[in-house]
Amino acid sequence: MLLDTPKVHIGWQAASFSLNDSDGKTYQLEDLMGEKGLLIAFICNHCPYVKAIADRFAEDATLLQSEGVNVVGINSNDYAYVPEDSPPNMKKFAAKHGFNFPYLIDEDQSVGRTYDAVCTPDFFGFNAKGQLQYRGRLDDTRMGNADNRVLELVNAMRLVAETGAGPDEQHASMGCSIKWRD
Repeated sequence: MLLDTPKVHIGWQAASFSLNDSDGKTYQLEDLMGEKGLLIAFICNHCPYVKAIADRFAEDATLLQSEGVNVVGINSNDYAYVPEDSPPNMKKFAAKHGFNFPYLIDEDQSVGRTYDAVCTPDFFGFNAKGQLQYRGRLDDTRMGNADNRVLELVNAMRLVAETGAGPDEQHASMGCSIKWRD
């Protein structure tokens, strides 16, 4: 099911969490916060929208990290329902696309629910104080040609890093619905 991200309350304080990656290493929100902010991306392996942007997202994440904004991916999908989203497949997906950021398992789906994530990809950009300043799309290409793309997420997070506030205009991300357990 195709969904768009809803409008959110700018300034919402990031909720603390503790999640593992596919190797069992634990990460906490407080440890992930970058000097100039944090980008949390709710993603998965099977979604065609995530597959379409995965390489571009990895490039943009590397750029943001070099500028003091940390990045983390979180998979909240029920991988019993979608085996392609299992932790071993997350590790393969991250390696295939060159993720140089933690890709974490939201086993009980509590983080996805707390953040009100609705689709994959769903991007949440926080300033250095942990206040939500961006919830939008990666770029303007959707599923199309990325040759002349506008780096909406990068530009928004650069603004957040410089000023503590995100852009006034934010375009919703769209993608597959998160696969929740009943």
